[in-house]
Amino acid sequence: MQAYHNLNQQFIAGEWQIGNSTHHIDNINPYQQTQIFKFQCANSDDVDTAYTAASLTFRQGVLNSTVTRVKIIENLAQIIQKRREEIVQWLINESGSTRMKANIEVDAALGIIQYSAQFPDWFKQERLSSQDPSRQSYVLRKPLGVIAVISPWNFPFHLSMRSVVTAIACGNTVVLKPASDTPVTGGTLLAKLFEEAGAPSGVLNVVVGSGREIGDYFVEHPTPKLISFTGSTEVGQGVGSKALASSRIKRLALELGGNAPLVILDDADLDLAVELTVMGRFMHQGQICMSTNRVIVDEKLHDAYVEKLLEAVAKIPVGDPNLADTVIGPIINQSQVSKHQAIIQHAQNLGAELVYEGGIHGNVVAPHVFTHVDPYFEIAQQESFGPILPIIKATNEQHALDLANNTEFGLSSAVCSQNIQRAQMFAEKIDAGMTHINGITVADHANAPFGGEKNSGLGRFNGRWIFEEFTRTHWLTIPQ
Repeated sequence: MQAYHNLNQQFIAGEWQIGNSTHHIDNINPYQQTQIFKFQCANSDDVDTAYTAASLTFRQGVLNSTVTRVKIIENLAQIIQKRREEIVQWLINESGSTRMKANIEVDAALGIIQYSAQFPDWFKQERLSSQDPSRQSYVLRKPLGVIAVISPWNFPFHLSMRSVVTAIACGNTVVLKPASDTPVTGGTLLAKLFEEAGAPSGVLNVVVGSGREIGDYFVEHPTPKLISFTGSTEVGQGVGSKALASSRIKRLALELGGNAPLVILDDADLDLAVELTVMGRFMHQGQICMSTNRVIVDEKLHDAYVEKLLEAVAKIPVGDPNLADTVIGPIINQSQVSKHQAIIQHAQNLGAELVYEGGIHGNVVAPHVFTHVDPYFEIAQQESFGPILPIIKATNEQHALDLANNTEFGLSSAVCSQNIQRAQMFAEKIDAGMTHINGITVADHANAPFGGEKNSGLGRFNGRWIFEEFTRTHWLTIPQ
């Protein structure tokens, strides 16, 4: 089996082609900081062509057959399993994923793919009781049409696949715009996989380009019926406003930023609390929307917890993402490294105490742990998206709950306690889309609703929730 090639080209209407923009993207290995290749960008003409191809394919009804859609999905799963190491290596080289994280990401994508194989069978006509005795009443589920997907660089393969395969399983066609830092693992690699799986021309189109050149045009274009965006809250708010203000109002599925708290109550198992912290904060360098962005610990356990945590943090393997035991690899790019340096310095300027400083070497930022953090410090209020951990002391359980909800975000959260009933009552009061008791804040199941409250987004991914997002309801009445 030959490795894929020509991954630095656009995939539009079933053809691999060079983008028509005069600009290019430098595809960089984050750890080695070397160029993988140059990528000629797409321009607005390429976007038009991609949307036209997706629209024509949808109108032709090539995905109307349940058998066709299921076969594509089954083929896709088999191909990914065969090409697993190739995909893992691309994630390591392009996104800076550690080997452990890359394998987790492939497994997550496979879970979504396998679950979505059920969707084609869910398009069943439902009969309603009719208030008019002369008429029959039915509800139909139908595909939306063309779905536009904008994916991020942190989990590029999984978070692109999550929307793309679901959309196609529901009978839609797709135009995908991956992040500029991960054009392959978030974009053209998926195009190769679907092409090999036998997806007809125009079902999936991938345009790689600068957000400054085609970002607004991609969202405001009249063709897509829904914009699926995963990324920062700031950019997501812009996407939402443009989608609603365009000539044709579009549906939105937005999975945005987080500020996940891990709450450690006064009866918590400290060893477990430390384990949850290390994996919840430092997996993939903290570059996960669900990552534990702050720890809230009861004052009775605070000092003992910090002592145990620092011992564990000092043992975390940091460095080459290709090594099997590495937990913390490189940050995606130098711009993000500079952002982390500014966050660390600002927290110190405000009076937070840096109790563990792991250092910064190239794009590798080792753990940085802060205590004496005021809950209104920026480090506690904003998502750092890096291996930086603020620890906040709570005076009691109610104070811990107030601190957990003291944020504009509401994606994931966790609570640690030896009393499960107490923890569940606490968890139900957290204003977030997801809460895990004695588990890490980073969790994603293919059959469970994934999404947040407040500034963490709109709608839910996965399971029947994403099926409802990516299809539409049509009421039909028929004479008796």
